[in-house]
Amino acid sequence: MNLRVVLKILGTVLFWESVLMIPSLIISIIENSYDRNAFIISIILLGFIGFMLKSIKVGLNIRKREAYASVALSWLMMSLFGALPYYLSGAAPNYIDALFETASGFTTTGATIFENVEILPRSILFWRSFTLWVGGMGVLVFTLALAPSLGARSIFLMRAEYPGPSAGKLVPRLSDTAKILYIIYGVMTGVTVIIYLIGGMSLFDAVIHAFGTAGTGGFSVKTGGLGHYSSLFIEWTTLVLMFLFGINFSLYYTALKGNWRISLKNEELIFYFIIVIVAVIIIFINIMPVYNFSVSDSLRNSAFQVTSVITTTGFATTDINMWPLLSKMVLLILMITGACSGSTTGGLKLVRVIILFKSVIRDVDHTIHPSSVRTIKIGGKSVDDEIVNNAFIFFFVYIAILFISTVILSLDNFDFMTTFSASVASLSNIGSGFELIGPLGNFSLFSNLSKITMTLCMIVGRLEVLPVIALISPSMWNKQ
Repeated sequence: MNLRVVLKILGTVLFWESVLMIPSLIISIIENSYDRNAFIISIILLGFIGFMLKSIKVGLNIRKREAYASVALSWLMMSLFGALPYYLSGAAPNYIDALFETASGFTTTGATIFENVEILPRSILFWRSFTLWVGGMGVLVFTLALAPSLGARSIFLMRAEYPGPSAGKLVPRLSDTAKILYIIYGVMTGVTVIIYLIGGMSLFDAVIHAFGTAGTGGFSVKTGGLGHYSSLFIEWTTLVLMFLFGINFSLYYTALKGNWRISLKNEELIFYFIIVIVAVIIIFINIMPVYNFSVSDSLRNSAFQVTSVITTTGFATTDINMWPLLSKMVLLILMITGACSGSTTGGLKLVRVIILFKSVIRDVDHTIHPSSVRTIKIGGKSVDDEIVNNAFIFFFVYIAILFISTVILSLDNFDFMTTFSASVASLSNIGSGFELIGPLGNFSLFSNLSKITMTLCMIVGRLEVLPVIALISPSMWNKQ
């Protein structure tokens, strides 16, 4: 392990985090809000530490171990330092709550400890949602787009942070790939802002909700979320936008190059569409008695919540705690699966579900016909055994962490659905669960131990396990 390389990358990330705080500082100065000094102190401290670390003289020969350590430590340190504005301003009651809120933003989880966000200054609300937007595509991808000097082998950084089983370049230069991803992401976010303005939101509200939609994190400036606006236009357009942000961004690039047929034939995209339709139909039928057999209300609420949950956005327009158990179970499954790889969503990712399913079918077929040789293919291309093995490892570790975190959270003595859904919501980066943490609840009722556990789950879930496991592995720090 070349620690100097890791520290230099970490310094670059922290320096850019200080730059990301500047818009919030400007808002606090314009509105003369009480959190102005908190942002000034945070920016100076982060800028100084980041500048000193990024000035370390060392060749950036990034191997896998440096990449994994850099990514895991960057997300941890970004959360630790990003919590300062909440804590120093007094917006959060203590540092643990501030850390929870920040990690929830950067990991696009969208869980909150604030019972009433409408009393917070706009600068804090902007920082809260801006962290979500930056974390949506990845803080290291963001850094690569702005600081291509991180080196040619920084592909390992992208692979360590990439939401899915594999990552590759869209164009020969990795920095250009990062820029392309953020340009597509930024343009789609801008379109979302315009749509919300058309829907009647103020500019500030539109920007904040666009961050929440694009980053699939669901932060809002209203305690009642999108339901506050009571607008069918906003609900249906948000539904469509959430679905679009749940699609692999590389498919948009492929389509823009004129190969839209290839994008439409993508196996994961087809599976994504099918699972949404099936879930909507099941829940639509199941909840009709709740809405007095109103077809329009049942269809609208089922479609919105299915899309919100599978994309791990967490927006809500109705109280799903009133829904029958079957509907809750369907939503719980979607919370675990998530949407497409290469998107801003959380969860297992549907491509892993496909790989796991096909792997089981292959092994069953091999058991019946020992001499048969069958490869796993997705989109007509064979999947490497390493990717298959990684999918099984990820699934196993995901279940193990889910079990352990649920046991720890059970110490708070809440009901099972609250406890279990809190673990799933944290690990799958969705931020909303059932019962006490449903659409009308928040996470402030949990103990500090539970909040620390869920904070770690959010980071582990966003980084998809491997970088964090590698970080705590003794062999990772072996100089040999």
